[in-house]
Amino acid sequence: MRFSLGLTGSIGMGKSTTAKIFAELGCKIWDADAAVHRLYSLGGAAVGPIGDAFPTAIKNGAVDRGILKDLILNDKSVLDQIESIVHPLVQADRQAFRSSIKTGILVFDIPLLFETGSDTEMDAVACVYVDPKTQQGRVLARGTMSASQFDQILSKQLPIDEKLRKSDYKIETDSLPHARDQVSAVLDDIRRRMGHA
Repeated sequence: MRFSLGLTGSIGMGKSTTAKIFAELGCKIWDADAAVHRLYSLGGAAVGPIGDAFPTAIKNGAVDRGILKDLILNDKSVLDQIESIVHPLVQADRQAFRSSIKTGILVFDIPLLFETGSDTEMDAVACVYVDPKTQQGRVLARGTMSASQFDQILSKQLPIDEKLRKSDYKIETDSLPHARDQVSAVLDDIRRRMGHA
């Protein structure tokens, strides 16, 4: 038997770290961001269609994310075009992963799970969260974006309160041991549900 768990949360909430804990505890992980990297890399399925739409975004046979980011900043319609190309390819990648594994607990690490309607493909959803101050501190400490860029990303995501309300499981990532205990409890509950199915 197979169980599909969607894992979501807002930027800087500890989703990647939580996914690693699920992996350590025996789950198979599908990572949306990693899928996009595969699609954008040399020979990736998104290179051709993105190159057709935005020839300047291709460098050395791969999609240059920095150039894409600049194109999006200069023209808001570019993001919609890119998403219309990439989302179906990401979905196909996810389906291929799901089809290749017949048993166990599969965890789908998807930042925009609810925003893209992908929650409808899941048996349950777990949302990671932390207080807003800790969240902002984590993101800005990475040194990869400004406070205004962080606010812009947040504005495109469902508010965390809404994500938590729609989720079956909530995992607070205030510390690694606490997160690990909660992941264990989630897996215990899922295994119990699978046993009763």
